[in-house]
Amino acid sequence: MRRAIGIAAVYHAVGSVAAVPEVSGNHTRSHLPRIFHAALFRNKSQNFSSRTHCLLSNKLADQSAGAAARVIAGTMLFSLAATTLAEEAHAKEPVQAKFRPDKVILYQYEACPFCNKVKAVLDYYNIPYEVVEVNPISKKEIKWSDYKKVPILMVDGEQMVDSSVIIDKLAQKIRPGVSAGSVPEDDEEKKWRGWVDNHLVHILSPNIYRSSSEALESFDYITSHGNFSFTERLTAKYAGAVAMYFVSKKLKKKYNITDERAALYEAAETWVDALKGRDFLGGAKPNLADLAVFGVLRPIRHLKSGRDMVEHTRIGDWYTRMESAVGVPSRIQA
Repeated sequence: MRRAIGIAAVYHAVGSVAAVPEVSGNHTRSHLPRIFHAALFRNKSQNFSSRTHCLLSNKLADQSAGAAARVIAGTMLFSLAATTLAEEAHAKEPVQAKFRPDKVILYQYEACPFCNKVKAVLDYYNIPYEVVEVNPISKKEIKWSDYKKVPILMVDGEQMVDSSVIIDKLAQKIRPGVSAGSVPEDDEEKKWRGWVDNHLVHILSPNIYRSSSEALESFDYITSHGNFSFTERLTAKYAGAVAMYFVSKKLKKKYNITDERAALYEAAETWVDALKGRDFLGGAKPNLADLAVFGVLRPIRHLKSGRDMVEHTRIGDWYTRMESAVGVPSRIQA
């Protein structure tokens, strides 16, 4: 199954609000002004989601403004930003050697929450993986693939796309015999994984771009960790932050969010309530829903929005347990 969700937000000039894309079935169309003709990112079966985390840039007609516009459009592919460092590993879940993949390559944007969902699973199961950081403007690193979005995971030569589908396929490979619906807990796990994709992600961008200072904080991380040229980095940091500040206001209206922080705090409390006193939704160990929530929140944890969330809700203890359980990244350093 492939998630088809579209979101595009672009500006005719920095500071002016862009047109919102039209969505019809599984196809997203946007009628946007030339100067920021920008960005879609998709992931299966919803209408118009706030997944601004991985927006796709298009060609611009105006050559004189094209360079700056492409940089801004490209940076919108990242929509979330924060550190991805984890605490010391204490309880990684072992995978039998016969089920462990030999070669895993993740094509990603460092700050993309959907890429971080996949990385959380790889890290937790201690599966070594290489990372290819994709340039969001040229996307030359994935020219070989018909699928032009991230994450793309190559597992022993097999291409996997769409974060939720990737996780399902990966789980089947490393845990054969544990199929969806085979135990009662799977219904709960499925419900909360859907909650992550259908609700939690919608409220993140309005929070990380809530103010001009928060937008700049986000793009400072995005541009310093992404695969950008020097010129792209400088242009994107400031122009992208301004553009996404206004985009976040459109998203607030779209999803009927009155108070960004209140919505974020409510989501955090909702998740803690779902635990019902357990260390993890999976009980003594994290399940795929725990890893999905953790993966999506990990990029914002050390931004102001993430710090506020931990300070003003009960989610901090669970998050700390997840950091310990997921442990240090199993990424292979080049």
